[in-house]
Amino acid sequence: MDEVIGISLGMVVSLTGRMIISILTLRRWRGESFDGQEGRIHGAAGALSFVREGHRVITTTGQLFVGIAFYVLLAGGLVAYAVAI
Repeated sequence: MDEVIGISLGMVVSLTGRMIISILTLRRWRGESFDGQEGRIHGAAGALSFVREGHRVITTTGQLFVGIAFYVLLAGGLVAYAVAI
């Protein structure tokens, strides 16, 4: 059961990262598909992004990183707001 919850949370955070990247870059950059092996073929090992055919592609690791950063900043903002009240 713990694995299912962990995988689900990982997918939610990664999808959030994909959405944030899409919004911030006005859809000029795109996220790698979850079932594809595009990052392994065209990107360096451990890369957060790579360029393919002139377009920036954010790997699933990069999407996860952006999603985690978003939720950390959101939690920090909520704590700052709660302290200011």
